Amino acid sequence: TDEEDKKAIDVNIEKKPSINIKRNLAKEDSLELTQTKESKAKNGYILPSIELLNDPVHINKEIEENEILENVKILEEKLRNFGVTGKTVEVRPGPVVTLYEFKPSSGIKISKIANLANDLAMAMKAIAVRIIAPIPGKNVVGIEIPNRQIQTVYMKEILASKLFLNSKSPLTLALGKDIMGNPFIADLAKMPHLLIAGATGAGKSVGLNTMIVSILYKSTPDDVKFVLIDPKMIELSMYDGIPHLLMPPVVDPKQASGALAALVKEMETRYKIMSESGVRNIDGFNEKAKNGVIDYPPFPYIVVVIDELSDLMMVSSKKVELSIARLAQMARAAGIHLIVATQRPSVDVLTGLIKANFSARISFKVSSKIDSRTILDSQGAEMLLGRGDMLFLQPGTSHMTRVHGAYIADDELKSIIDYVKSQGTPIYNEELINEAKEESGIEEELDEEKDELFDEALKIIKDGGSPTISYIQRRLKIGYNRSARIVEQMEKMGILSKPDDKGKRELLI
Repeated sequence: TDEEDKKAIDVNIEKKPSINIKRNLAKEDSLELTQTKESKAKNGYILPSIELLNDPVHINKEIEENEILENVKILEEKLRNFGVTGKTVEVRPGPVVTLYEFKPSSGIKISKIANLANDLAMAMKAIAVRIIAPIPGKNVVGIEIPNRQIQTVYMKEILASKLFLNSKSPLTLALGKDIMGNPFIADLAKMPHLLIAGATGAGKSVGLNTMIVSILYKSTPDDVKFVLIDPKMIELSMYDGIPHLLMPPVVDPKQASGALAALVKEMETRYKIMSESGVRNIDGFNEKAKNGVIDYPPFPYIVVVIDELSDLMMVSSKKVELSIARLAQMARAAGIHLIVATQRPSVDVLTGLIKANFSARISFKVSSKIDSRTILDSQGAEMLLGRGDMLFLQPGTSHMTRVHGAYIADDELKSIIDYVKSQGTPIYNEELINEAKEESGIEEELDEEKDELFDEALKIIKDGGSPTISYIQRRLKIGYNRSARIVEQMEKMGILSKPDDKGKRELLI
């Protein structure tokens, strides 16, 4: 067809049959789309504008034909040296990697090619080469080679794409671009839960931020609520104060296990109400609620984001494992979805019970084949390039899609969070917070463990002393941990404020 002729450029190499170079000639969704589809107001809440994000800066340089031809030549020559004959039949250049489709001669074992990744990486002078043997549904082997000049995938490009704008789901995740350079999105509601792994510096935290931002661009606080669990106290605490929160970000692993147990109870309550209303899932319930058929307000979706699962598993593995497994098995119909991330995809963290209930998984670059098998049930993630390069295992299939994650800079993130905060303050679910405290035993703990020096420390602060851990430590000649515990107890009892961004506290009584 004419369209295919436009999309494919035929190039002859020496006297070999022609190689099809399939470029993605579909024009990028222009960013002017945002002028026509301006952020809509819902119930007085205005969704963030795309203008809060930085414009893409592209080195406008597609991978050159002669670079492709040179790579084909080296590739075929090296494979011949290893006793693998055949020919390259199609090449698909993308923003980060180029896929070479190689058709081996008859009689060549696929496993022979699959084991040559490191040898080919050395021959091609590449960081890493990934081999897909074979490409599902084709009689060719895919060889992915990084481009010499790698393009950054900008968040603005994905959020301004028709694909994202036309997606109806409030839980649409803008993940990045596929290897051909097309925007790639996924619907968390259909997954219905997502497990993420990746070594330090592989782009996992940026990936989590892009997922949260995608949802903030699609939904109001009435549509979606977040429960953010961040034992590392770094990544997710910046979202503190956005109106979409169901409870303040949870940083204490003990309290986190209580929060998960409280969410299980919330799920059971929702099921009870839905069954009384004669509906089977949240969509049916919300439709009836909006039409006034039932005497309940619509349920918001709840997205639970856990930034480091291994920290929770160290504190109370059995309790956490059971809560996550129950939510993953049953919470979908009640509109509760989990995004769970870890940088340690070992079997003591990703137990069989947890893995069995997460059919959608993403792996950023990991350090070994074993880690890749633990998260994806197959190797390949150890051959990724880092910086947001990921493999996405679609739910219900064994087929993996390589996606280059969208990049969101700290200043963009700050602008979006500030804008969302300016729209209103969070209305916390006190019932859920108390349930979480009860489940984690925090209230009993306070009564039991009020420190002997608590009253003395309070007197020192009231007499004009500085309400800091180090000051109490010096004045009472005690250890740092004990002093920190006293200050925490004062905060929980409403005597001291939470620390501000400079770490300073105020006396509230």
